[in-house]
Amino acid sequence: MVREPLDNSAPAGLPVVAAEGEVNGYWVVRAQGDLDSDSIDPLFIAIWQAAAGHEVVVLDASAVTFADSSFLSLLIQVHQQTELRIAAPGTALTRLLRTAGVDQVLRSYPTLDAALGAPPVAS
Repeated sequence: MVREPLDNSAPAGLPVVAAEGEVNGYWVVRAQGDLDSDSIDPLFIAIWQAAAGHEVVVLDASAVTFADSSFLSLLIQVHQQTELRIAAPGTALTRLLRTAGVDQVLRSYPTLDAALGAPPVAS
Protein backbone atom coordinates (compact mmCIF):
# COMPACT_ATOMS: atom_id res chain seq x y z
CA MET A 1 0.00 0.00 0.00
CA VAL A 2 1.37 3.41 -0.94
CA ARG A 3 1.04 5.97 1.83
CA GLU A 4 1.28 9.70 1.35
CA PRO A 5 3.28 11.70 3.88
CA LEU A 6 1.15 13.21 6.63
CA ASP A 7 2.00 16.78 5.69
CA ASN A 8 0.33 16.46 2.28
CA SER A 9 -3.30 17.54 2.29
CA ALA A 10 -5.61 15.69 -0.06
CA PRO A 11 -8.04 17.89 -1.96
CA ALA A 12 -11.76 17.19 -1.72
CA GLY A 13 -13.01 14.44 -4.00
CA LEU A 14 -10.13 12.04 -3.34
CA PRO A 15 -10.45 8.81 -1.34
CA VAL A 16 -11.51 8.91 2.31
CA VAL A 17 -7.95 8.37 3.55
CA ALA A 18 -6.27 11.70 2.84
CA ALA A 19 -2.92 10.91 4.47
CA GLU A 20 -1.14 8.74 7.01
CA GLY A 21 2.09 9.09 8.91
CA GLU A 22 3.89 9.10 12.22
CA VAL A 23 3.78 12.25 14.35
CA ASN A 24 5.29 12.44 17.84
CA GLY A 25 5.53 8.65 17.92
CA TYR A 26 1.82 8.16 17.18
CA TRP A 27 0.35 6.97 13.90
CA VAL A 28 -2.09 9.49 12.43
CA VAL A 29 -4.70 8.66 9.81
CA ARG A 30 -6.41 11.68 8.27
CA ALA A 31 -9.89 10.87 6.97
CA GLN A 32 -12.10 13.05 4.81
CA GLY A 33 -15.52 13.12 3.22
CA ASP A 34 -18.46 10.78 3.75
CA LEU A 35 -17.74 7.59 5.68
CA ASP A 36 -20.38 4.97 5.08
CA SER A 37 -20.63 1.32 4.06
CA ASP A 38 -19.85 2.22 0.43
CA SER A 39 -16.69 4.21 1.17
CA ILE A 40 -15.21 2.93 4.42
CA ASP A 41 -13.01 0.09 3.14
CA PRO A 42 -9.84 2.18 2.55
CA LEU A 43 -10.17 3.72 6.02
CA PHE A 44 -10.81 0.28 7.51
CA ILE A 45 -7.59 -1.05 5.97
CA ALA A 46 -5.52 2.00 6.96
CA ILE A 47 -6.66 2.01 10.58
CA TRP A 48 -6.34 -1.76 11.05
CA GLN A 49 -2.80 -1.73 9.65
CA ALA A 50 -1.97 1.15 11.98
CA ALA A 51 -3.51 -0.61 14.99
CA ALA A 52 -1.44 -3.73 14.30
CA GLY A 53 1.81 -1.81 14.61
CA HIS A 54 1.20 1.13 16.92
CA GLU A 55 0.11 1.50 20.53
CA VAL A 56 -1.65 4.80 19.78
CA VAL A 57 -3.59 5.57 16.59
CA VAL A 58 -4.99 9.04 16.05
CA LEU A 59 -7.86 9.50 13.61
CA ASP A 60 -7.89 13.09 12.37
CA ALA A 61 -11.62 13.51 11.72
CA SER A 62 -11.54 17.23 11.01
CA ALA A 63 -12.51 16.74 7.35
CA VAL A 64 -15.16 14.03 7.89
CA THR A 65 -18.48 15.32 6.58
CA PHE A 66 -20.71 12.30 7.28
CA ALA A 67 -20.44 8.99 9.13
CA ASP A 68 -22.81 6.08 9.65
CA SER A 69 -22.97 2.89 11.71
CA SER A 70 -20.21 1.21 9.69
CA PHE A 71 -17.86 3.99 10.80
CA LEU A 72 -18.98 3.60 14.43
CA SER A 73 -18.40 -0.14 14.23
CA LEU A 74 -14.89 0.42 12.89
CA LEU A 75 -14.06 2.85 15.71
CA ILE A 76 -15.27 0.43 18.38
CA GLN A 77 -13.34 -2.49 16.89
CA VAL A 78 -10.12 -0.48 16.65
CA HIS A 79 -10.60 0.84 20.19
CA GLN A 80 -10.52 -2.78 21.38
CA GLN A 81 -7.16 -3.36 19.63
CA THR A 82 -5.20 -0.19 20.44
CA GLU A 83 -5.51 3.23 22.00
CA LEU A 84 -7.65 5.11 19.48
CA ARG A 85 -7.91 8.88 19.65
CA ILE A 86 -10.40 10.81 17.56
CA ALA A 87 -9.09 14.28 16.80
CA ALA A 88 -11.21 17.29 15.84
CA PRO A 89 -14.59 15.63 15.29
CA GLY A 90 -17.08 18.09 13.83
CA THR A 91 -20.50 18.82 15.28
CA ALA A 92 -22.28 16.08 13.32
CA LEU A 93 -19.71 13.44 14.24
CA THR A 94 -19.70 14.49 17.89
CA ARG A 95 -23.50 14.23 17.90
CA LEU A 96 -23.33 10.76 16.30
CA LEU A 97 -20.84 9.55 18.94
CA ARG A 98 -23.00 10.95 21.73
CA THR A 99 -26.25 9.55 20.31
CA ALA A 100 -24.71 6.09 19.96
CA GLY A 101 -23.37 6.32 23.52
CA VAL A 102 -19.77 5.68 22.49
CA ASP A 103 -18.57 9.15 23.50
CA GLN A 104 -18.10 7.72 27.01
CA VAL A 105 -15.80 4.97 25.68
CA LEU A 106 -13.93 6.51 22.75
CA ARG A 107 -11.47 9.29 23.48
CA SER A 108 -11.97 12.42 21.41
CA TYR A 109 -9.97 15.63 21.42
CA PRO A 110 -10.89 19.09 20.14
CA THR A 111 -7.80 19.34 17.90
CA LEU A 112 -5.12 17.15 16.37
CA ASP A 113 -2.52 18.89 18.52
CA ALA A 114 -4.49 18.03 21.67
CA ALA A 115 -4.70 14.37 20.63
CA LEU A 116 -0.98 14.26 19.89
CA GLY A 117 -0.06 16.04 23.12
CA ALA A 118 -1.96 13.83 25.52
CA PRO A 119 0.06 11.13 27.29
CA PRO A 120 -0.75 7.49 26.48
CA VAL A 121 -3.41 5.88 28.65
CA ALA A 122 -1.93 3.44 31.16
CA SER A 123 -2.73 -0.17 30.26
